[in-house]
Amino acid sequence: MSRERHILGVSGGRDSAALAVYMRQHHPALPIEYFFTDTGKELPEVYEFLDRLEGFLGKTIERLNPDRDFDFWLSEYGNFLPSPRTRWCTRQLKLRPLEHWLRNDLESGTVVHSYVAIRSDEPSREGYQSTHPNMKVHLPLRDAGIDRAGVLEILSQAEVGEPAYYGWRSRSGCTFCFYQQKIEWVRLAENHPERFEEAVAYEKTALNDGSPFTWSQGESLTELIDPKRIEQIKLDYEQRRERLRRSRRINPLSARTPDSVDDAYGIDEAAGGCVICHK
Repeated sequence: MSRERHILGVSGGRDSAALAVYMRQHHPALPIEYFFTDTGKELPEVYEFLDRLEGFLGKTIERLNPDRDFDFWLSEYGNFLPSPRTRWCTRQLKLRPLEHWLRNDLESGTVVHSYVAIRSDEPSREGYQSTHPNMKVHLPLRDAGIDRAGVLEILSQAEVGEPAYYGWRSRSGCTFCFYQQKIEWVRLAENHPERFEEAVAYEKTALNDGSPFTWSQGESLTELIDPKRIEQIKLDYEQRRERLRRSRRINPLSARTPDSVDDAYGIDEAAGGCVICHK
């Protein structure tokens, strides 16, 4: 009989945390290994939330650290910043450590069952699809019909709650994630100015070396942080939120979930982020 492993990656986001809670409650006998692929560029709120989640699970969430950090890979890619078109950060800092962690077992015939946090209201999303025949991907939230409202309910009932960054940001992932909306960059500067300045420094070096990408589409962070530009971004965001509120019909029988930044910008989650990082 072939050996089996059961793994579940948590990103520091609400969906993967809800999946971990769900599997702990509904499949307590499964020897699930929980892991977090740590880029070293995460928000402090992410680490705080992981500690809280560990308390509920009663198990350690293994930290997978890439053997080479962001600065190494940035240099390898000629100081060209990652972008939605060239997501080398995901490939080198998230997928590479995971594949290294599993490689020996997969090659020796171990069947690895991977549980991925794709909800029932995300029909266009797919989880990490390994090409190895011994990797089996499962989508328990989708199979159980659990949507965003269901995720929030799971976290609330388990008294795990949500990561604190959801108060100002719509995704986990690196502090300088290029999927952030303009308002999230402004809020990063307000909540973690030292992390914003780090992103500015990376961007200046990249632009000086000929990178065609800035962190935020169409403008540099130096331009974005100008006081008049900040005022414009905040006004635009509030106008978008108001339009969203007016466009939605209130159904007293339906479960309401808080509007996210992506909702205000009309961005579908499947297109507005990386499933590996921010679920």
